[in-house]
Amino acid sequence: MMQISKDKFQLVGTKISEAEKISKPSLSFWKDVFIRFRKNKLAMFGLILLAILIFMAIFGPYMTEYDYRTNDLTNKNQAPSSEHWFGTDDLGRDVFARTWEGARISIFIGVAAALIDLFIGVLWGGISGYKGGRTDEMMMRFADVLYGVPYLLLVILLMVVLGQGLGTMILAMTITGWINMARIVRGQVLSLKSQEYVLAAKTLGANTNRIMLKHLIPNSMAPILVTMTLTIPNAIFTEAFLSFIGLGLTPPLASWGTMANDGLPAIRYYPWRLFFPAVFISLTIFAFNVVGDGLRDALDPRLRK
Repeated sequence: MMQISKDKFQLVGTKISEAEKISKPSLSFWKDVFIRFRKNKLAMFGLILLAILIFMAIFGPYMTEYDYRTNDLTNKNQAPSSEHWFGTDDLGRDVFARTWEGARISIFIGVAAALIDLFIGVLWGGISGYKGGRTDEMMMRFADVLYGVPYLLLVILLMVVLGQGLGTMILAMTITGWINMARIVRGQVLSLKSQEYVLAAKTLGANTNRIMLKHLIPNSMAPILVTMTLTIPNAIFTEAFLSFIGLGLTPPLASWGTMANDGLPAIRYYPWRLFFPAVFISLTIFAFNVVGDGLRDALDPRLRK
């Protein structure tokens, strides 16, 4: 039998020492997502802008000596100056202090509504997708009925019936706001529950709760995070709209929507009263949407153009 020499088994084109130098450790899924997200300049700009807005919402009211609730009729409708950076309103209240106090409330409402939508949507969609059959049919038909009701119309109706207030507004937003999250989670669970690792977990005796919490929900986090990121600006806009038409928060609470409502009648003579809340509503919604789009592209490279 012919002998094969050892030189036939040598690496061609690359030495072993060089191969070791260029080898890299494998990246985790989330680290790989972060690297792709960081390469998206627009998404990084949105993230930095969002960080600045949140920072100002937390610390902005402490950067001025004026309180957002304090009236000073001797200084009403003052233009922006070194004393009142964003000017004053018709009651002499400092617009800078009110802008960042309003940021706290507007962002809080957006995040709170998104978290409630997340909890209900994941629970509803997860159970519906995992159980399947008649349970899935009944749960999703109920969701479809609610989804058929116009969102803003239902929210306005609930605000009229239940009365104005912070808690009422969040409740009104989440009555049907969770449905989109539930549909996304259901679709993910339906596609994942037949995977081999889920079947293996069932074979080993894992109960439903463990399978959901250990396998199905964690592997559905990509669309869940994207949906949540895009839900927050929608809730912020809804709050601003409700407050703008007089169905939102009640005085002395301030939000960007209530400030826009107060500033619109005076736009001709005192434009700064509408300018600042309108600008920061737009910037916040823009930042969240950009971050959400960047996160979506980073989580699924196939969506990148």
